[in-house]
Amino acid sequence: MSASPPSETTLRRLERASGSLATQAVARMDDTLPWFRTMPADQRSWVTLVAQAGIASLVEWCRNPGRPPRLTGEVFGAAPRALVRAVPLKQTVDLIKVVVEVMEDRVETVAEKGEADALRVAVLQFSREVAFATAHVYATFAEDRGAWDARLEALVVDALVRGEQSEELPSRAAALGWATTAPVTVLVGRTTPDVADVHTPVRRAARAMRAEVLVGVHADQLVVVLGGVPDLAPVAERVSREFGPGPVVSGPVVDSLALAAESAAVALAGLRAAAAWPGAPRPVAADDLLAERALDGDPLARAALTERVSLPLQAAGGEVLDTVRAVLASGGNLEATSRALFVHPNTVRYRLKRATELTGWSATDPRGGWTLQVALALAELEGQRSLWS
Repeated sequence: MSASPPSETTLRRLERASGSLATQAVARMDDTLPWFRTMPADQRSWVTLVAQAGIASLVEWCRNPGRPPRLTGEVFGAAPRALVRAVPLKQTVDLIKVVVEVMEDRVETVAEKGEADALRVAVLQFSREVAFATAHVYATFAEDRGAWDARLEALVVDALVRGEQSEELPSRAAALGWATTAPVTVLVGRTTPDVADVHTPVRRAARAMRAEVLVGVHADQLVVVLGGVPDLAPVAERVSREFGPGPVVSGPVVDSLALAAESAAVALAGLRAAAAWPGAPRPVAADDLLAERALDGDPLARAALTERVSLPLQAAGGEVLDTVRAVLASGGNLEATSRALFVHPNTVRYRLKRATELTGWSATDPRGGWTLQVALALAELEGQRSLWS
């Protein structure tokens, strides 16, 4: 503070002029700040209120020079959150600068004779305190918003893991900045051990590829929701590097966040069964683990194998189904299969091609043969249960 603070007479004159000063400050903002002219009326009124509150707080501060100014509540109490949402920090600094300039310009007319310098010094010192208060308001808002976003993100991901298909999910995600509708996929794996913040590296990796991302941790499982780009496979591959050791499984691509619970359920089932395929790529699609998931008791996988393998092969006729079984029994040896079936090798190839077209898996490929074998075995077991029931 100045050694000679403004007198009570000067402060009363400043109080009476506070409304006029605030109005003049807003008028100058209109003239000098193009972005201010485009603000809605309610936001402009907030700025006026904050300017008046700042002048009133200056008066109180000058009357009690020994009391540290509580500027955060006094100056920004008029509309703290609304103002922070509406006006970025840099623009707020510009607004404060204009208010200070207007007050400095009016010092001579407001102050009692001989007190202009004292009032000018008080204005300058107080403007510095307001600058610190401004930084505190924005830092607190950012901290609160960060904590709120983290809680909301955790709720959204938790709902997906629990299988919730609520209409509220997209709106909750939208509050986090999620704008995409399709495509969406869920990636699951283990967290990186002894790393406090597993969220930031995942977000950085996804956003570097222009993808939208939600991240959640459940026990030692890391759950990542990806969207926003037409081809999510490269994004999933890049993000999988931020997971801990062990398999990383991607769920099927769905059309919206509201359906992401389906992708999450399939991905989690794949993660439980992925240990049965030690050489699986990383990430591995949950659909590529249908056999392992079915053996683990996943009803969705068993139903998928029935729909995609057993029923199409049965519908294709006995020759195609018998050929697939013969190839599997011979370990993929087409010559041995042709001799066992008493047909030409080209006939075997034709039937296998037909089977591949129907199911998407080749009996001569190790993984394809394994998936077909499990699907046909489960179909036989299901048929036996039907006979005994």
